[in-house]
Amino acid sequence: MGDIRLTWLGHSCFQLDSAGITVLIDPFITGNPGALVRVEDLKPDVIAVTHGHRDHLGDAVSIAKRTSCTVICIHELSRYLKSKSVNTLGMNIGGTVDFEGILFTMTDARHSSSIDEAGQGIDGGRAAGFVIKAGDVSVYHAGDTGLFGDMELISRLYHPDVAILPIGGRYTMDARDAALAVGMLRPRIAIPMHYNTFDVISQDPNIFLTYVKTVSDAEVIIMDVGHHIFL
Repeated sequence: MGDIRLTWLGHSCFQLDSAGITVLIDPFITGNPGALVRVEDLKPDVIAVTHGHRDHLGDAVSIAKRTSCTVICIHELSRYLKSKSVNTLGMNIGGTVDFEGILFTMTDARHSSSIDEAGQGIDGGRAAGFVIKAGDVSVYHAGDTGLFGDMELISRLYHPDVAILPIGGRYTMDARDAALAVGMLRPRIAIPMHYNTFDVISQDPNIFLTYVKTVSDAEVIIMDVGHHIFL
């Protein structure tokens, strides 16, 4: 481990750089009060979108059209993006796609999904997570989700080295439930996300760290926006 750089761009948006390939996950930059990067500075080779809500689909359309990169997402969202002249790889829960040697496996998530356009909700299919395998390292980005028992199955099948989990509460798991997820997933590293962007998801990530210590020996890394770690 050590050849993969993981950068938190705020909320649920992460950038993963491996072997010359840049992966962008849930690129919510415009309208994100915590974002430090400019949309025009992002140049991914591929974007993974967990679901259609605006704080996850975010700037995917504008980035993909500017860079001609590919967007990996669930089938229904893929169809919508194709109508916007975006290159997509549609898939579904349990499937895996290979993008230039990086494997994207779509996992279940317990959450809703819709695409807001002109004040109307368009079907966004199901919400999902991803296990992204680059070389020997597997990174599980849970997307927006509540706690569910099949996280044990995700652990058994995909053995994530890193688990990136929402802790904000209200719309997703809170810190306690996310810690229980760490106990089921058994990663080497656990990273909290989807908190403190807005008042309604205000959380102290140190509470997550404290809870994790009671259920797991995973290392909790509380990242600062714009900072990166090597995996």
